[in-house]
Amino acid sequence: MAEKPPDSVDEYLAAFPAEERAVLEEIRQTIRRAAPTAVESISYGMPTFSVQGHSLLYFAGWKHHVAVYAIPTMSPALEKELVNFRKAKDTLNFPLTRPMPYDLIDRLTRAVIDLRGSTQR
Repeated sequence: MAEKPPDSVDEYLAAFPAEERAVLEEIRQTIRRAAPTAVESISYGMPTFSVQGHSLLYFAGWKHHVAVYAIPTMSPALEKELVNFRKAKDTLNFPLTRPMPYDLIDRLTRAVIDLRGSTQR
């Protein structure tokens, strides 16, 4: 039988070792600052941020990286920065062995909001 998915983002984060949890929490806060009106939930078993009822971003912790999902094709300038992190059409993987690019995650969140037509931040 499959494990029960977490009921909240706090519960999701609590399942990780302290060092990984700190990185995930900072990603959470980075997205919150960039999208303060976004609503936090668990969807597909991972933390999800939604704006006006539409999913904005998902993120998940893995053994060696953090993944951010549902990333559409961005502007050429932003894509140039994302190219080394793209692992699938709509997935970014950020290795835990390198400094986490929180500034890039902030700019990415804002760009996704703009791309999806939301004026709410």
